[in-house]
Amino acid sequence: MVTIAELSHSFADRVLYDVVNLFFKNRARAGIVGANGSGKTTLLKIISGEFDPDKCKITISGKKSIGMLSQDIVDLEPISMLQYFKDETNISFLEKRLRELENKLNNSGDNTNVLKEFEEITQQYEFYEGYSFESLCGRIIKGLGFKNDDLYKKCDQFSGGMKTRIGLALLLLKKPDIMLLDEPTNHLDTESMEWLESYLKDYHGTIITVSHDIRFLDKVTNETYEIFNKTITKYSGNYTYYKKEKEKKLELLKKEYESQAREIKRLEDFIERFRYKASKASQVQSRIKMLEKFKEIKLESSEKSVKIKFAHKTQSGNSVVELKNISHSYGEKTVLENVNLQFFRGEKIAIVGVNGAGKSTLSAIISKSLDQTSGSVEYGYNVKPAYFSQSSSDTLNKENSILEEINTVKHDYDDVGIRSLLGAFLFSGDDIYKKIKVLSGGERSRVALIKILMNDTNFLILDEPTNHLDRSTKDIFQKALLEYEGTIMIVSHDRYFLDNLVDKVIEVKNNSVKEYTGDYSYFVWKREQETNSNIEETATVVSTSQKESSKGFKSKEQRRLEAEKRKENAQKTKGLKKELSEVESLIEKYEEEKSSTESLLCSEEVLTDSQKIVSLNIRLKELNELIETNMEKWEEITMAIEEILG
Repeated sequence: MVTIAELSHSFADRVLYDVVNLFFKNRARAGIVGANGSGKTTLLKIISGEFDPDKCKITISGKKSIGMLSQDIVDLEPISMLQYFKDETNISFLEKRLRELENKLNNSGDNTNVLKEFEEITQQYEFYEGYSFESLCGRIIKGLGFKNDDLYKKCDQFSGGMKTRIGLALLLLKKPDIMLLDEPTNHLDTESMEWLESYLKDYHGTIITVSHDIRFLDKVTNETYEIFNKTITKYSGNYTYYKKEKEKKLELLKKEYESQAREIKRLEDFIERFRYKASKASQVQSRIKMLEKFKEIKLESSEKSVKIKFAHKTQSGNSVVELKNISHSYGEKTVLENVNLQFFRGEKIAIVGVNGAGKSTLSAIISKSLDQTSGSVEYGYNVKPAYFSQSSSDTLNKENSILEEINTVKHDYDDVGIRSLLGAFLFSGDDIYKKIKVLSGGERSRVALIKILMNDTNFLILDEPTNHLDRSTKDIFQKALLEYEGTIMIVSHDRYFLDNLVDKVIEVKNNSVKEYTGDYSYFVWKREQETNSNIEETATVVSTSQKESSKGFKSKEQRRLEAEKRKENAQKTKGLKKELSEVESLIEKYEEEKSSTESLLCSEEVLTDSQKIVSLNIRLKELNELIETNMEKWEEITMAIEEILG
């Protein structure tokens, strides 16, 4: 269990957290959400011990190991990936030490201390699956999108994104008790994301993650912590549950705000009316005091409500584009071979596949910005295409301001409309006068995307258009795409975005393509059905285990003794573990009741019932005491279990 008490921190004059208290139970699956800059990554760094806040008391019960995946790309040494994994997980040291101890056991008279250390080292070696470590590494890196032989390549040869994947693989191999994940899906393709979600499903430890990927949060987490307005609020469910509950909470808060506003106006009207009447002086003073006691209810600032619309004026013919026998190679490497496709007016199509499969190549060929090696691309009648890629920003005039560059497109927006559009894409105030040349890569990409939105088109070819958009802007952009009357072809790793947009999925795989008529969820379900019969993992594990066991660092008798010891420990801790589970359930129950009690204290009905307020406050005090008592009990049981297990 991780307990955070009285967390407060500020950066200059900006307060991130103001006396925040929260805890994560064992095997928690927690998602951290909030606006950009709200302090999500900082919270992970505080838990990991990497960052010291102004004030905070963190208690991590027991001897829990912590591992964190950071967004920062680290330099890796020029050693093979396998050797890097062995060194960082301590497998290299354990193997060396086991051999040394084996020699001592064979040559020493008094083996008591040596045998004890041998058993301890062997336990560690087994925990990290040392006897089948190479096989385990192979399975994990394959799941994260590497090829089998990448395990033997030098780490410094990989790109920044692939180095982040190496860091994620290492974290999974280390198996920390508390795993902190900061945007773990950023450099993963959709297949790797799905593999990671499946892997984490049965993970033995606590997972606390920050992610903009809604699908990932929904699949991996079962509780959500929102950082907003200097505090952190817990919601007992995944991201979708959190959004629904947040809407209910905001609706209730709005009613309370309106009720309070009416009451304040009523009191102020009375005060103003009878302020100068001596006979009403005591009543006026009474109402003034009532006003002073009011705790002002503040409404949360609403998300962007601006609506954007693509400038679609011209309708295309029914057949939008047809690809005939398209093949493409980069030198000797073939990416696409004899691809045949046809898109029709109004279709919304997702192009998916692992990184390097050829998705961007296919997009560029369809847009006619890249000449295919062979085959033909034919547009239909009256087709007006627009192509967005990560290199679209290269076409911008770097000497123009953002506003000047936008105005190079013929459009029907007035000044207010232009500012609203720019604001929706995160350019507000004087930002619109910044020169293109001083913008970051992400900002330039957003300008290029706005220009496409303003052009008269009927066929959009979009390659990762949402990479530099926040969640609110993504939602606005998605609504505009849903209302777009033309044809859309989109490459994106954002599965939630795709699932709510497309009606056809095309998978690029093994130099070819395969069509699935349906949304993204249907594609995932259908693909799983098709691949289930080809699962070979079980056979691989059995084969590797047999092969690895032949190396043998311990005898059959030693393995038998260890098994007996584990069985004995299991018997001793069985009752304690049951008691621990019961205590954890109680803590969770009291925390949920505490949360609902706090909500009731803010409700409109309770605010006018003084007796109810008193009884709820008494119960709130009782709940705090119960939580504290049970947390102390939890720590005692945990320590008792750890003493037995050594």
